[in-house]
Amino acid sequence: MNNYKVGDVVIGHVTGIEKYGIFLSLDLGGSGLIHISEISNSFVRNINDYVDLDEVIKAEVIGIDDSKKRLKLSIKNINYRNRPEYRSKICETANGFSTLKNNLDYWINEKLEEWQEKN
Repeated sequence: MNNYKVGDVVIGHVTGIEKYGIFLSLDLGGSGLIHISEISNSFVRNINDYVDLDEVIKAEVIGIDDSKKRLKLSIKNINYRNRPEYRSKICETANGFSTLKNNLDYWINEKLEEWQEKN
């Protein structure tokens, strides 16, 4: 645990996801827990919306428990990965692709006209 200090940003491998948090195995040895309250500043309904098992992410060290050789970690105040923090599910509508089918020619022509005006 001597490799870490509060405020460090570490890289870890997600080894477990529970209702209460995310377990990380860290690159420099050791492990840590990101409690559900340290995932986001907003309400976290489902932790799986934020990380995937086996994903490699960054986390900030907010506490060190030398006796258990574990770190208390947070991701809510850092950019912990390159994709958006919350991945919303795309819900299919009753219209399906009909909106695209009905408007595609119009949208293409509209963009072509804009492009031709610029050039």
